[in-house]
Amino acid sequence: MKNCTLIIMAAGLGSRYGGGIKQLEPVGPDGEIIMDYSVYDAVAAGFDKIVFIIRHDIEKEFRERIGDRISKHVNVQYVFQETDDIPEAHKKILRKKPWGTCHAVLCAKEAVREPFAVINADDYYGRQAFRELYAFLTSERPASDRLQLCMAGFILKNTLSDNGSVTRGICRVDEAGKLVGITETYNIRREGGRVLSGKTETLEVDENSHVSMNMWGCPPEFMETLEEKFEEFLCENDESETAESLLPIMIDGLLKNGEAECTLLESRDRWFGVTYKEDKQAVTDSIAALIREGVYPEKLWK
Repeated sequence: MKNCTLIIMAAGLGSRYGGGIKQLEPVGPDGEIIMDYSVYDAVAAGFDKIVFIIRHDIEKEFRERIGDRISKHVNVQYVFQETDDIPEAHKKILRKKPWGTCHAVLCAKEAVREPFAVINADDYYGRQAFRELYAFLTSERPASDRLQLCMAGFILKNTLSDNGSVTRGICRVDEAGKLVGITETYNIRREGGRVLSGKTETLEVDENSHVSMNMWGCPPEFMETLEEKFEEFLCENDESETAESLLPIMIDGLLKNGEAECTLLESRDRWFGVTYKEDKQAVTDSIAALIREGVYPEKLWK
């Protein structure tokens, strides 16, 4: 099997890790949190290294809560995202807000020399997406002057919450299965048997649309492009207290200017996440159902 790394963006988790942070509450019968299932599925698919992007102030709690347990089963590394971890020339203001997901992934540059996938820490993606990404990232493809990226495309109806509206990146795909663009769409919810979006102007959305859940696959050379684009972002925004460089927006720009092409890999697994407090029980029930179906053992790591 070929080397492939999973990067998990967890630096946005609260400083009181495990102290009431809804995304980190146990959802499995042996105290597992959502990240446990992502790592389990990734390892089963062939990923052989996990890189956690965290902050220094949550390192101790993070290791105790999940890192030490996971490291018994797969190679684990830690990198740290801090608001002041940017080139000295751009440290013009004291930022409290992180610089975004592009900055987060770039923090892992020195830890990654192989193809890699990127996911959020608090989303459940399902086994199919990890298998699809691993197969793409480790396959031989013709040489190209464009970066060869991939993205797990979920079906919109499989990513909705029963407890409120969500924001999703709705994908546009060409006949060859290549991602053409992503439209960030807000306030998506079920209403009267339909899927709607918007507040002031309500639009109906096709529930079978492909959506991005921030699950990307990249070759190692992507890090060089990411560094270049983040530098451009800082040149324009290094005096902003709120501007963020976001991975979907940056990749969308690469697609539009011809620097990359991105293959959409469809997953029909259901996405779970704790967007609302009420979602936690639904996630717990869904994990329990998957255990009954034999998808996961009752005690994941034992």
